[in-house]
Amino acid sequence: MELFDEIKMKNSELSQSIKLLRQNGIKLAEAERDYKIKLRQEALKLRQDNKMPVTLIAQIIYGVPEVAELRFQRDVAEAMYNANQEHINTTKLQIRILESQLDREWHSGENNG
Repeated sequence: MELFDEIKMKNSELSQSIKLLRQNGIKLAEAERDYKIKLRQEALKLRQDNKMPVTLIAQIIYGVPEVAELRFQRDVAEAMYNANQEHINTTKLQIRILESQLDREWHSGENNG
């Protein structure tokens, strides 16, 4: 029953990864929200306070330290979310492989019995 135990372990790992994906999804959404709010605030500040032409704002806004930091945080959250999704997909594949092995062993035992 070694394969069966391994499948159970992988299913548990998959459940944990799905819970983590939800948490990472919330963090990603929050980071995106914070970034967009700060981007808008800084763009308005550049336009109103500095009388900067709209065409220049798009070139300068991403270099504002607070905007750059929030964009970085958003990108990190996105990378974590994507890595979590990839782990889920890999775990599902591992489970399918183990199930196939278990099925082959089960059926080969029937033929020999």
